[in-house]
Amino acid sequence: MITEIEKREIEAEIKKAPTKKAAVIDVLKVVQKHRRWIPDEALEEAADMLGMTPAEVDSIATFFSLIYRRPVGKHVILVCDSVSCWLVGYEDVKQHLMEMLGISLGETTKDGRFTLLPSACLGVCEEAPAMMIDDDLYTHLTPSLVDEILQKY
Repeated sequence: MITEIEKREIEAEIKKAPTKKAAVIDVLKVVQKHRRWIPDEALEEAADMLGMTPAEVDSIATFFSLIYRRPVGKHVILVCDSVSCWLVGYEDVKQHLMEMLGISLGETTKDGRFTLLPSACLGVCEEAPAMMIDDDLYTHLTPSLVDEILQKY
């Protein structure tokens, strides 16, 4: 299941780490970069390459919110639901996103284009409300600004 390209990248990450087990997050990121999520078969092969059990790797994968253990859309939208964002418009932004995309938090659009997920904090409390789409951070959100931003994707 893991491709030769992934294997080479995984081996490079393992070589950089002080121990094989220390490379687990970077190895999972390699798999996710190629597939957008971590299927069971790939997790099992990665665990074997790391000298770990699939359960050990899965416990790490499921702990980190940016490692996806089920399929996600082409673009992942993380909407910050921290206290700071709640105070200045998170609810309106979240509701607008759900209505515009036709999904709830934790779901993917039928066309597979977007997955909408909550995020405990995006680290820009002074610029709340905020969301991140893939690697792009957006702040001072309003429903109309969300419309403009989504047009880019």
